[in-house]
Amino acid sequence: MTSSKLTLAAAVRDEIRSHARDGAARDPPAEVCGVLVGDRTTTTISDSLPVSNVADEPRVAYELDPAETVGAFDEVKAAGDEVVGFYHSHPESAPIPSAADREQASWPGYVYLICTPDGRLTAHEWTGDEFRELDIAIE
Repeated sequence: MTSSKLTLAAAVRDEIRSHARDGAARDPPAEVCGVLVGDRTTTTISDSLPVSNVADEPRVAYELDPAETVGAFDEVKAAGDEVVGFYHSHPESAPIPSAADREQASWPGYVYLICTPDGRLTAHEWTGDEFRELDIAIE
């Protein structure tokens, strides 16, 4: 990925925000997560696929369910799209990469989008060493 901008479809933004609010409404609140779908060349997100969070401590961490993730990847490939990255929520903290997010990031060149229940979004590319923040354009 070479762009410093992420283009996000408004409908996808709304779906991710709704998913984040659903996770925050749980007792206790939980991070939600999923796969971002679109075009890696233009860093455009046209769809998202929710995936269950199977982390031991979902209030403060996320782990994509492995079987659901493989299924999502297969669905994306069958549709002729690409996995551009992943999203997760921070139900009780700012939408910036946490220490746990940095430790678990393992897809260099992919987007990691973070959303809060109040709708704030940030997007970051994992370089392999650090997160590089991307500007978000909503279309």
